[in-house]
Amino acid sequence: MSSYPDFMIDGRWILSHRGGKNPVDTSIPYAWLHEKEYCASGKVEDVATIFLTNRECPYHCLMCDLWKNTTDHTVQAGTIPQQIRYALDRMPPAKHLKLYNSGNFFDTQAIPEQDYETIAALLEPFETLVVENHPKQTGDRCLRFNEMITPRLEVAVGLETVQPDVLSKLNKKMTLDDFTNAIAFLEKNGIQSRAFILLKPPFMTEEEGIHWANESIDFAFQTGVRACSVIPTRAGNGAMDFLEQNGFFAPPKIQSLEEVLEYGLEMKAGPVYADLWDIELFSTCDHCLVQRKARLQKMNLSQKIPEPVRCTCNFGRSILTFLLAILLISFIGPEDNSQSETIKIGMMITSLSHQSACDAAELAIREANEQGGFPGSSGSMARSRELA
Repeated sequence: MSSYPDFMIDGRWILSHRGGKNPVDTSIPYAWLHEKEYCASGKVEDVATIFLTNRECPYHCLMCDLWKNTTDHTVQAGTIPQQIRYALDRMPPAKHLKLYNSGNFFDTQAIPEQDYETIAALLEPFETLVVENHPKQTGDRCLRFNEMITPRLEVAVGLETVQPDVLSKLNKKMTLDDFTNAIAFLEKNGIQSRAFILLKPPFMTEEEGIHWANESIDFAFQTGVRACSVIPTRAGNGAMDFLEQNGFFAPPKIQSLEEVLEYGLEMKAGPVYADLWDIELFSTCDHCLVQRKARLQKMNLSQKIPEPVRCTCNFGRSILTFLLAILLISFIGPEDNSQSETIKIGMMITSLSHQSACDAAELAIREANEQGGFPGSSGSMARSRELA
């Protein structure tokens, strides 16, 4: 990866690779959910999230698939309050509310400004409100809406990545200065903000994806956001599928999401969350998926780093092969040859300096014993641990 296509990626190219939109009913939101979140109070509290049905965002970002549940026209005045009321009537009470509209809350083609007062009345029971918005849509309408509402407003802004070449190819129509200016504008007017950050957007290797996600978290907090949300990049919108098929994109690993979240939490600059939507897409190991998902959720809710998940997939098939070679030599090799060969391979494993290599060896022995493959595991388990 790290290479760029020789064709221009713009709105026209992105639209040309799309499929059709999902059928939507503008009288109701296309989704809503009730969940827990670590909040500014330092407590885990109930949050209601409503995904509003409205006109598509005009920016056509390369990685976005939210357009699938949008309309091609501006909804009538009164429609958005009706959607909010519909969802609230079907969810348990919550202290906090998120209104996500697949684009920009302060785009009047999506949310008619004449609906602001009615929306504000529906928001009175809540302590905080999060909406999403593009930096270039962050202006006076945001201030007028903020003056109307009771809950404290927080605006989520897509930073995506601070890698300049990649950012320019996302068709975001935004510079880092645009992001900085939007956050400064919000802060100046007493409005909080959070940043959406992509893990491994197109044109990055796995290592580059981790590095630039970390750099983006640094930048976001330095700019003044209250929180960061890390979103693993996925295919599924047509354009991203084309890039994946042609070697310009591969989805990140769930282990990379763990690593970036750990980095963000270690900063202690503010809450950092991992987006767990369809997290199964980013795992290649059925043995540890449930544990890794639970660990990520635990970090989201506690903002602390728990013990890592131990699984043979941490090292890949090549390292597991070395470990199994050690085990086989220890069990069935001639004594005079096995010791020298075991030492050679053991030194290779030692150079990796990972405690989990021992754990992987023990796991392999345990599984083999359960299947009746290896006799007398205890002595060899001790020998493997001595080598590593």
